[in-house]
Amino acid sequence: MIVDLDDVAGAGALLSRALDLPEDAVEGEVLAARLATPPVGRAVVRVGASDGTGAAFASISDADPSLGHVELLAVLPEARRRGVGSRLLRAAEERLRALGATRVRLGGNPPCYAWPGIDVRYTPAVCLARRAGYKVSDTAWNMTADLTRRDAFPEQADESQDFKVEAAGPDVPEWVRGIWGDGWAWEVEQSLGRAGAGCYVARRGGEVLGFAAYGANRPSWFGPMGTAPAAEGLGVGRVLLRRCLADQRAMGLSAAQIGWAGPIGFYSKAVGARIERVFWIYTKTLG
Repeated sequence: MIVDLDDVAGAGALLSRALDLPEDAVEGEVLAARLATPPVGRAVVRVGASDGTGAAFASISDADPSLGHVELLAVLPEARRRGVGSRLLRAAEERLRALGATRVRLGGNPPCYAWPGIDVRYTPAVCLARRAGYKVSDTAWNMTADLTRRDAFPEQADESQDFKVEAAGPDVPEWVRGIWGDGWAWEVEQSLGRAGAGCYVARRGGEVLGFAAYGANRPSWFGPMGTAPAAEGLGVGRVLLRRCLADQRAMGLSAAQIGWAGPIGFYSKAVGARIERVFWIYTKTLG
């Protein structure tokens, strides 16, 4: 039986057991807590198997009220091939339909998300999506930064004399909102003053030139990052990126994920990051 899911802590424990990739399983509790505290006003759906063998998190797009997202669906290994995943997906679809969705996407609903889509290594999830009539509508990827490389992350930041890097203050989300919109501003807000998260800005005098954040959705993930148009070409992004990754290394991480990464060439050159996680984003129209 599928029921509404109210026990977020229990869902986190389930995710820690159900997610097959170690980098996801270790953050299972974080993922459940993050998806349970989305931006204000977001319509959310949480369903679970009554016997505790599976859970799904879904929501309505902040930008398009006709688009629903199934952001996360997980079933314990011992309960697979019993139809639990299919029942969870159908229940999530019906609840999203009741909220006005005419299309459903299997993937993240930024700015609060677990991952862009289905990691291609999650074979059972790919099979479920295909059986349920979903088709690949987009592809996304993460890049991995190896934090054990001392040559890529020197102890002393190589800051330009033209700007200073400092921890972001409460004024930064509004500055970000003015250039990149509400989504990135929300992620910056989540990165301020939270364990496992942080945000830096580059300033020249009283002017903010750029920002970079990490841990807004997951402690091991970097982003977002942006440079003001007038400051492009000054090396701001490279310095901010390396400062954030140095923090993540100090947290004990050996690698950081640059989520929904782009531009690829910049991250590859700046810190030797490589494309590693690839996600298929599936969509279907509700009949």
